[in-house]
Amino acid sequence: MYKELSKKLEIWIYNKVRKAGARGCVVGISGGVDSAVVAALCKRAFPETTLGIHMPCYSSVQDQQDAQLIANTLNIKFKVVPLEKAFDQMKELLVDKDNDNPDNPVSNLALSNIKPRLRMITLYYHAQINRYLVVGTGNKSELEIGYFTKYGDGGCDILPIGNLLKTHVWELAKELKIPEVIINKAPSAGLWPGQTDEGEMGFTYKDLDNVLSGGKASTEVTYAINRLRNINSHKTKIPAIPRIKLK
Repeated sequence: MYKELSKKLEIWIYNKVRKAGARGCVVGISGGVDSAVVAALCKRAFPETTLGIHMPCYSSVQDQQDAQLIANTLNIKFKVVPLEKAFDQMKELLVDKDNDNPDNPVSNLALSNIKPRLRMITLYYHAQINRYLVVGTGNKSELEIGYFTKYGDGGCDILPIGNLLKTHVWELAKELKIPEVIINKAPSAGLWPGQTDEGEMGFTYKDLDNVLSGGKASTEVTYAINRLRNINSHKTKIPAIPRIKLK
């Protein structure tokens, strides 16, 4: 099943890139399983023109080591672009030190979301100079509830695993021979030290995928999933356009 799926996705990526008149793929490699799977598929589609970029921004050393492991395992071109300096400059420009409350969780999240947006800029720069497409790493579980940064990690040209639940991604990773340490790693967007996806969402991917597949979960989990779906619905649609006709 997953062997056939990997081949179909490889062909899909190849056709999408060629149709766009592009030469290859650029992938942001975080050190997690999603980016590892996408990078592996891109490598199969474009063996010589797949570029992986790790973009640390006050990230853990382990993430960079894991990203390097993925690149070495897949034998793809790999580059590290540190973003701490750019993040600090943006923070200096944006934060009103006299009026902004540093303990406000909304302000902290807004600052943290600068990181994936800087990564998006970095990926598109490299895509444009190489005539590549930016290949996103979001999965269906995250897309369904809007668990991504708008115009950050949500900014890409194609999403090859966008129709796969997280549990499917883990299985596909095994087929693609992704190292077990990457598959078993706790999923994290790396927005702040110690952050994990499941900790931030308030439920596990297993519970989420069960609900998305038509199954049942506890009242608390169902409520949390529906709440995220509602508050993040704007992320999953094109910007609203008024349907007003000129007379």
